[in-house]
Amino acid sequence: MTTTTTDIERGKMGELVRYFLRLGFLGFGGPVALVGQMERELVDAKKWLTKEQMRETIAICQSLPGPLAIQVGIFIAYLRCGFWGAWAGGWSFILPNFVIVAALGALFVHLGDLKAVTGIFYGVSPAVIALILHSCYRLAKLGMEDWLQWVIAAVCLAVTVILKAEVALLFIGAGIVGIIYYGNIKRAPVALQLAVIPAAAPAAAPVATGSTLGKLLLFFLKAGSLTFGSGLVIVPFLEQGLVQQYGWLNEREFLVAVAIGMMSPGPVVITATFVGYLVAGFWGSLISTVGIFLPSFLLVLIVAPLLARHRKNPNVQGFVKGAYAAAIGTIVGASFLLGKIAIGDWLTALIGIVSLAVLFRWKVSNPLLIAVTAVVGLVAYPILQPAWVLTGLR
Repeated sequence: MTTTTTDIERGKMGELVRYFLRLGFLGFGGPVALVGQMERELVDAKKWLTKEQMRETIAICQSLPGPLAIQVGIFIAYLRCGFWGAWAGGWSFILPNFVIVAALGALFVHLGDLKAVTGIFYGVSPAVIALILHSCYRLAKLGMEDWLQWVIAAVCLAVTVILKAEVALLFIGAGIVGIIYYGNIKRAPVALQLAVIPAAAPAAAPVATGSTLGKLLLFFLKAGSLTFGSGLVIVPFLEQGLVQQYGWLNEREFLVAVAIGMMSPGPVVITATFVGYLVAGFWGSLISTVGIFLPSFLLVLIVAPLLARHRKNPNVQGFVKGAYAAAIGTIVGASFLLGKIAIGDWLTALIGIVSLAVLFRWKVSNPLLIAVTAVVGLVAYPILQPAWVLTGLR
């Protein structure tokens, strides 16, 4: 957990920063695809973690508010280089996304339109669904071990589809089931402390001020605190606040912002950067980015020492198994809901099926798949002119 000399720590820190900068630039496909990529590169290739450590990391991060990929990245950076490594690795992960999306926001503001975004969104979205499903398959192979986990996953999938949202209490409930079945309930339920105490902290948010920047910061701090697993699950929350409550964006601008989040590398919640630029320029994009991601750092750094101290406790391990199963179920459920947005005609269905087949048959990189499907979208959209693309999120 800690290094023995400053020189070794600095060497690891540099390697850590370089890795997460690269992941931020090249990591496509949403939270599950990014976690799957980290699992391949850091467990199988670099050997930074064992499979067991990766499984614990995913389950604990999934049980906390915050975008899954960033949570996992921060926690891995913490395990690798300690407290400051978590901050360095996490912000290195975020920085490339911030630069790219803020630049797109500037183009949108100054040019007035980004028609190509719609075409790219049209082609890339079904490929993103394929990436999520393929990565979820890999994660299921990594951590799903018995019938109870599959039952938990099935229940969480059904609840997610029926309610059209991920329910935070599902993860805590699944963790409790895991403690009862796998753990030793006579021991102190440490896992409950890990799940409940940090999750309750963001509730004490201060009252919003009258300034636009202050409102942006508080709005996205709340959004970051309510995001479980995937930034896509807070789309209804963002739409209600940005369009209906504050009137910062119209429906078309909101749809473009979501498309930007989906097509850019890194976590989908980087949508906040684009929104911030539209509302208040560069400082708005910076404030919104800090707001959406800051809760992730605080929550992971609160949980990590407790996890390191108690991860061998059977109750913690039971909670991890239950929460991991809940994560698989809710992610598949969210993929189903997102698929209804992304797939609306024969071409998008074909893109999704072919992308999934290619991912299972060959080791195709995420950026290559995204690039190819983006070109398909750019070419096909002006020809087909599918009206549903701009209304699919409603």
